[in-house]
Amino acid sequence: MAALNYAEQYQQYLEQEFPYVLYFGALFAAPNNGRYKWVDSQTIKVPTITTTGRVDGDRDTIGTRKRNYNNAWTPLILSNHRTWQTLVHPQDIDQTNQAASIANITRVYNEEQKFPEMNAYLISKLFADWTAEGFTADTTALTEDNVLTVFDAFMTQMDEKRVPRAGRILYVTPDTRTKLQNAKQIYRTLDISKANAAIKRAVTALDEVQIPESVPSDLMKTVYDFTEGWSVDASAQQVNMLLVHPQAVITPVSYEFAQLDPPSAGSQGKWDYFEESFEDVFILPHKHNALAFNVTAKA
Repeated sequence: MAALNYAEQYQQYLEQEFPYVLYFGALFAAPNNGRYKWVDSQTIKVPTITTTGRVDGDRDTIGTRKRNYNNAWTPLILSNHRTWQTLVHPQDIDQTNQAASIANITRVYNEEQKFPEMNAYLISKLFADWTAEGFTADTTALTEDNVLTVFDAFMTQMDEKRVPRAGRILYVTPDTRTKLQNAKQIYRTLDISKANAAIKRAVTALDEVQIPESVPSDLMKTVYDFTEGWSVDASAQQVNMLLVHPQAVITPVSYEFAQLDPPSAGSQGKWDYFEESFEDVFILPHKHNALAFNVTAKA
């Protein structure tokens, strides 16, 4: 690793432009988290109940009593085990005017490594689990003329599968958002009076569907390499749109640990920071119809 730059004098904080955030924050805070029972340190069991339907009644006799429901359990086993650590020499902190403090280091690590990795893992894991169940992504090449047609088709598919309209979220890349804003079928009324001089063109919702801020295209891929940090895999396709209902997703964390040890003989006089987590992303059983992807087809 390159030595810290002692020649530059920084302020108490590092100015990192355009830090990454948890773009899929609504899914990481999905209401299913904490709803299901842990059976061991890495396994959640999700119950699925099925029942029979009603039959014609009979005023004159009593029907045969029997159990008319079944209960099955689906285990979800967490497999995403991640760690990160770093040593920091006290002189590195002093000689960079506190720029290399643990607080600054971990902040930059979170914003530029950990959070984007979590975003990348979520989108790629959802896509992998969804396609593993036999679902196929739409590969329509999106344009201003057809982007709403594709969106409407996704909505219709979910309506047919009785996925609640309320709560659906549409995640898009910046390019796809631009196409939505300029879509031929969208009509706008602009108030350009002096009292409202600002013209807002952003599309933040379609029908009942919320559209959060755009997700950078490098965090909307189908496959990543997580050997160290995250990088886009050579086989990855571009995800342009993901329509999803958060009720279909669970993002459990079974264990988190983070600790900063002061300089000691064991660390040869350095601060020692270490963190570890067991976490994962799943689509709940029988909820795969609550997701729909549009991807760019491989050439």
